[in-house]
Amino acid sequence: MSRNDDIIEVQQLLAKYAVTMTTGDIDGVVSVFTPDGTYSAFGDVYTLDQFPRLVEVAPSGLFMTGTPLLDLADDGTGTGTQPLCFIDHTQTDIRIGYYKDTYLRTDNGWRLRTRAMTFIRRNGEHNSGRPHVVDLARD
Repeated sequence: MSRNDDIIEVQQLLAKYAVTMTTGDIDGVVSVFTPDGTYSAFGDVYTLDQFPRLVEVAPSGLFMTGTPLLDLADDGTGTGTQPLCFIDHTQTDIRIGYYKDTYLRTDNGWRLRTRAMTFIRRNGEHNSGRPHVVDLARD
């Protein structure tokens, strides 16, 4: 596989993340991660088994992502940063920031291994947000 093929595959993977988050397709979201993949935001790290509950309590809306800046290594690992603008569909509130990612080439193609959200605040501060007040362990 060529470097350009790898870049296109990772870009499509990240597009799938944005589209499946926008459409509420939890299985689709989970499918873009490695089995040990994690998502970090709000002061916590979430494993894939927590994703359905995490998405359930999160606001819904449009996930608009920009072209990622990728650094893919020949050994099948990589890192990247991708800008995000999220628009809540109920109030059209906007959240902006970026994802810091790690990637791994698997037998099923490139996958996200880790995704960490950083919000950009009105005061210019960059942070991971306030801790969730929701108990994700709830049935």
